[in-house]
Amino acid sequence: MDKTAARSFFKSKRKALTKLQIEDLSLQIANRIVKLPIWEKEFYHLFLPIEKQKEVNTEFIMHVLQGKDKHIVISKSNFVDFTMQHFLLTDTTQIEVNKFGIPEPKNGIEIKPEQLDVIFIPLLASDSKGNRVGYGKGFYDRFLHRCKPSVLKIGLSFFEPIDHKIEGFTENDMQLNYLVTPKDTFQF
Repeated sequence: MDKTAARSFFKSKRKALTKLQIEDLSLQIANRIVKLPIWEKEFYHLFLPIEKQKEVNTEFIMHVLQGKDKHIVISKSNFVDFTMQHFLLTDTTQIEVNKFGIPEPKNGIEIKPEQLDVIFIPLLASDSKGNRVGYGKGFYDRFLHRCKPSVLKIGLSFFEPIDHKIEGFTENDMQLNYLVTPKDTFQF
């Protein structure tokens, strides 16, 4: 299976999920994340889910991070050059849904990618080697290349990884350190 086929297959699988299933599966993922050895870190990058894409609801993870008094960082996407700008989430951060359905900060304190310790990454699919398939625009790969080498990359998925290697990856594609699903946690 190549990246295009995996993207199409897992988009349709996710489309079949109900809102209730998404909430339940997202909570199971958050409960698994609590058990990861990542809590001595300081800056955690968290994506805000695109509701129409039926992404993992990261609100549960956000509550865990807030409860542990961690710095939460969220992104704003630039669709001209496919880059992201990152902002500290505070009580005064205003969130607005852009024309693509992505919740983003309107303002805030900018955080450089080099400051981040842990990044929770949205994806459509992953293979058993930690290769991830996103939406195909390369936002996260560009972003991850700007982070320090020690940053922990944690993919969140409703589905288990594909047993065989997904074809079509290049040296620009960044591999995950962990994949967290409702049923299991995979370390690469």
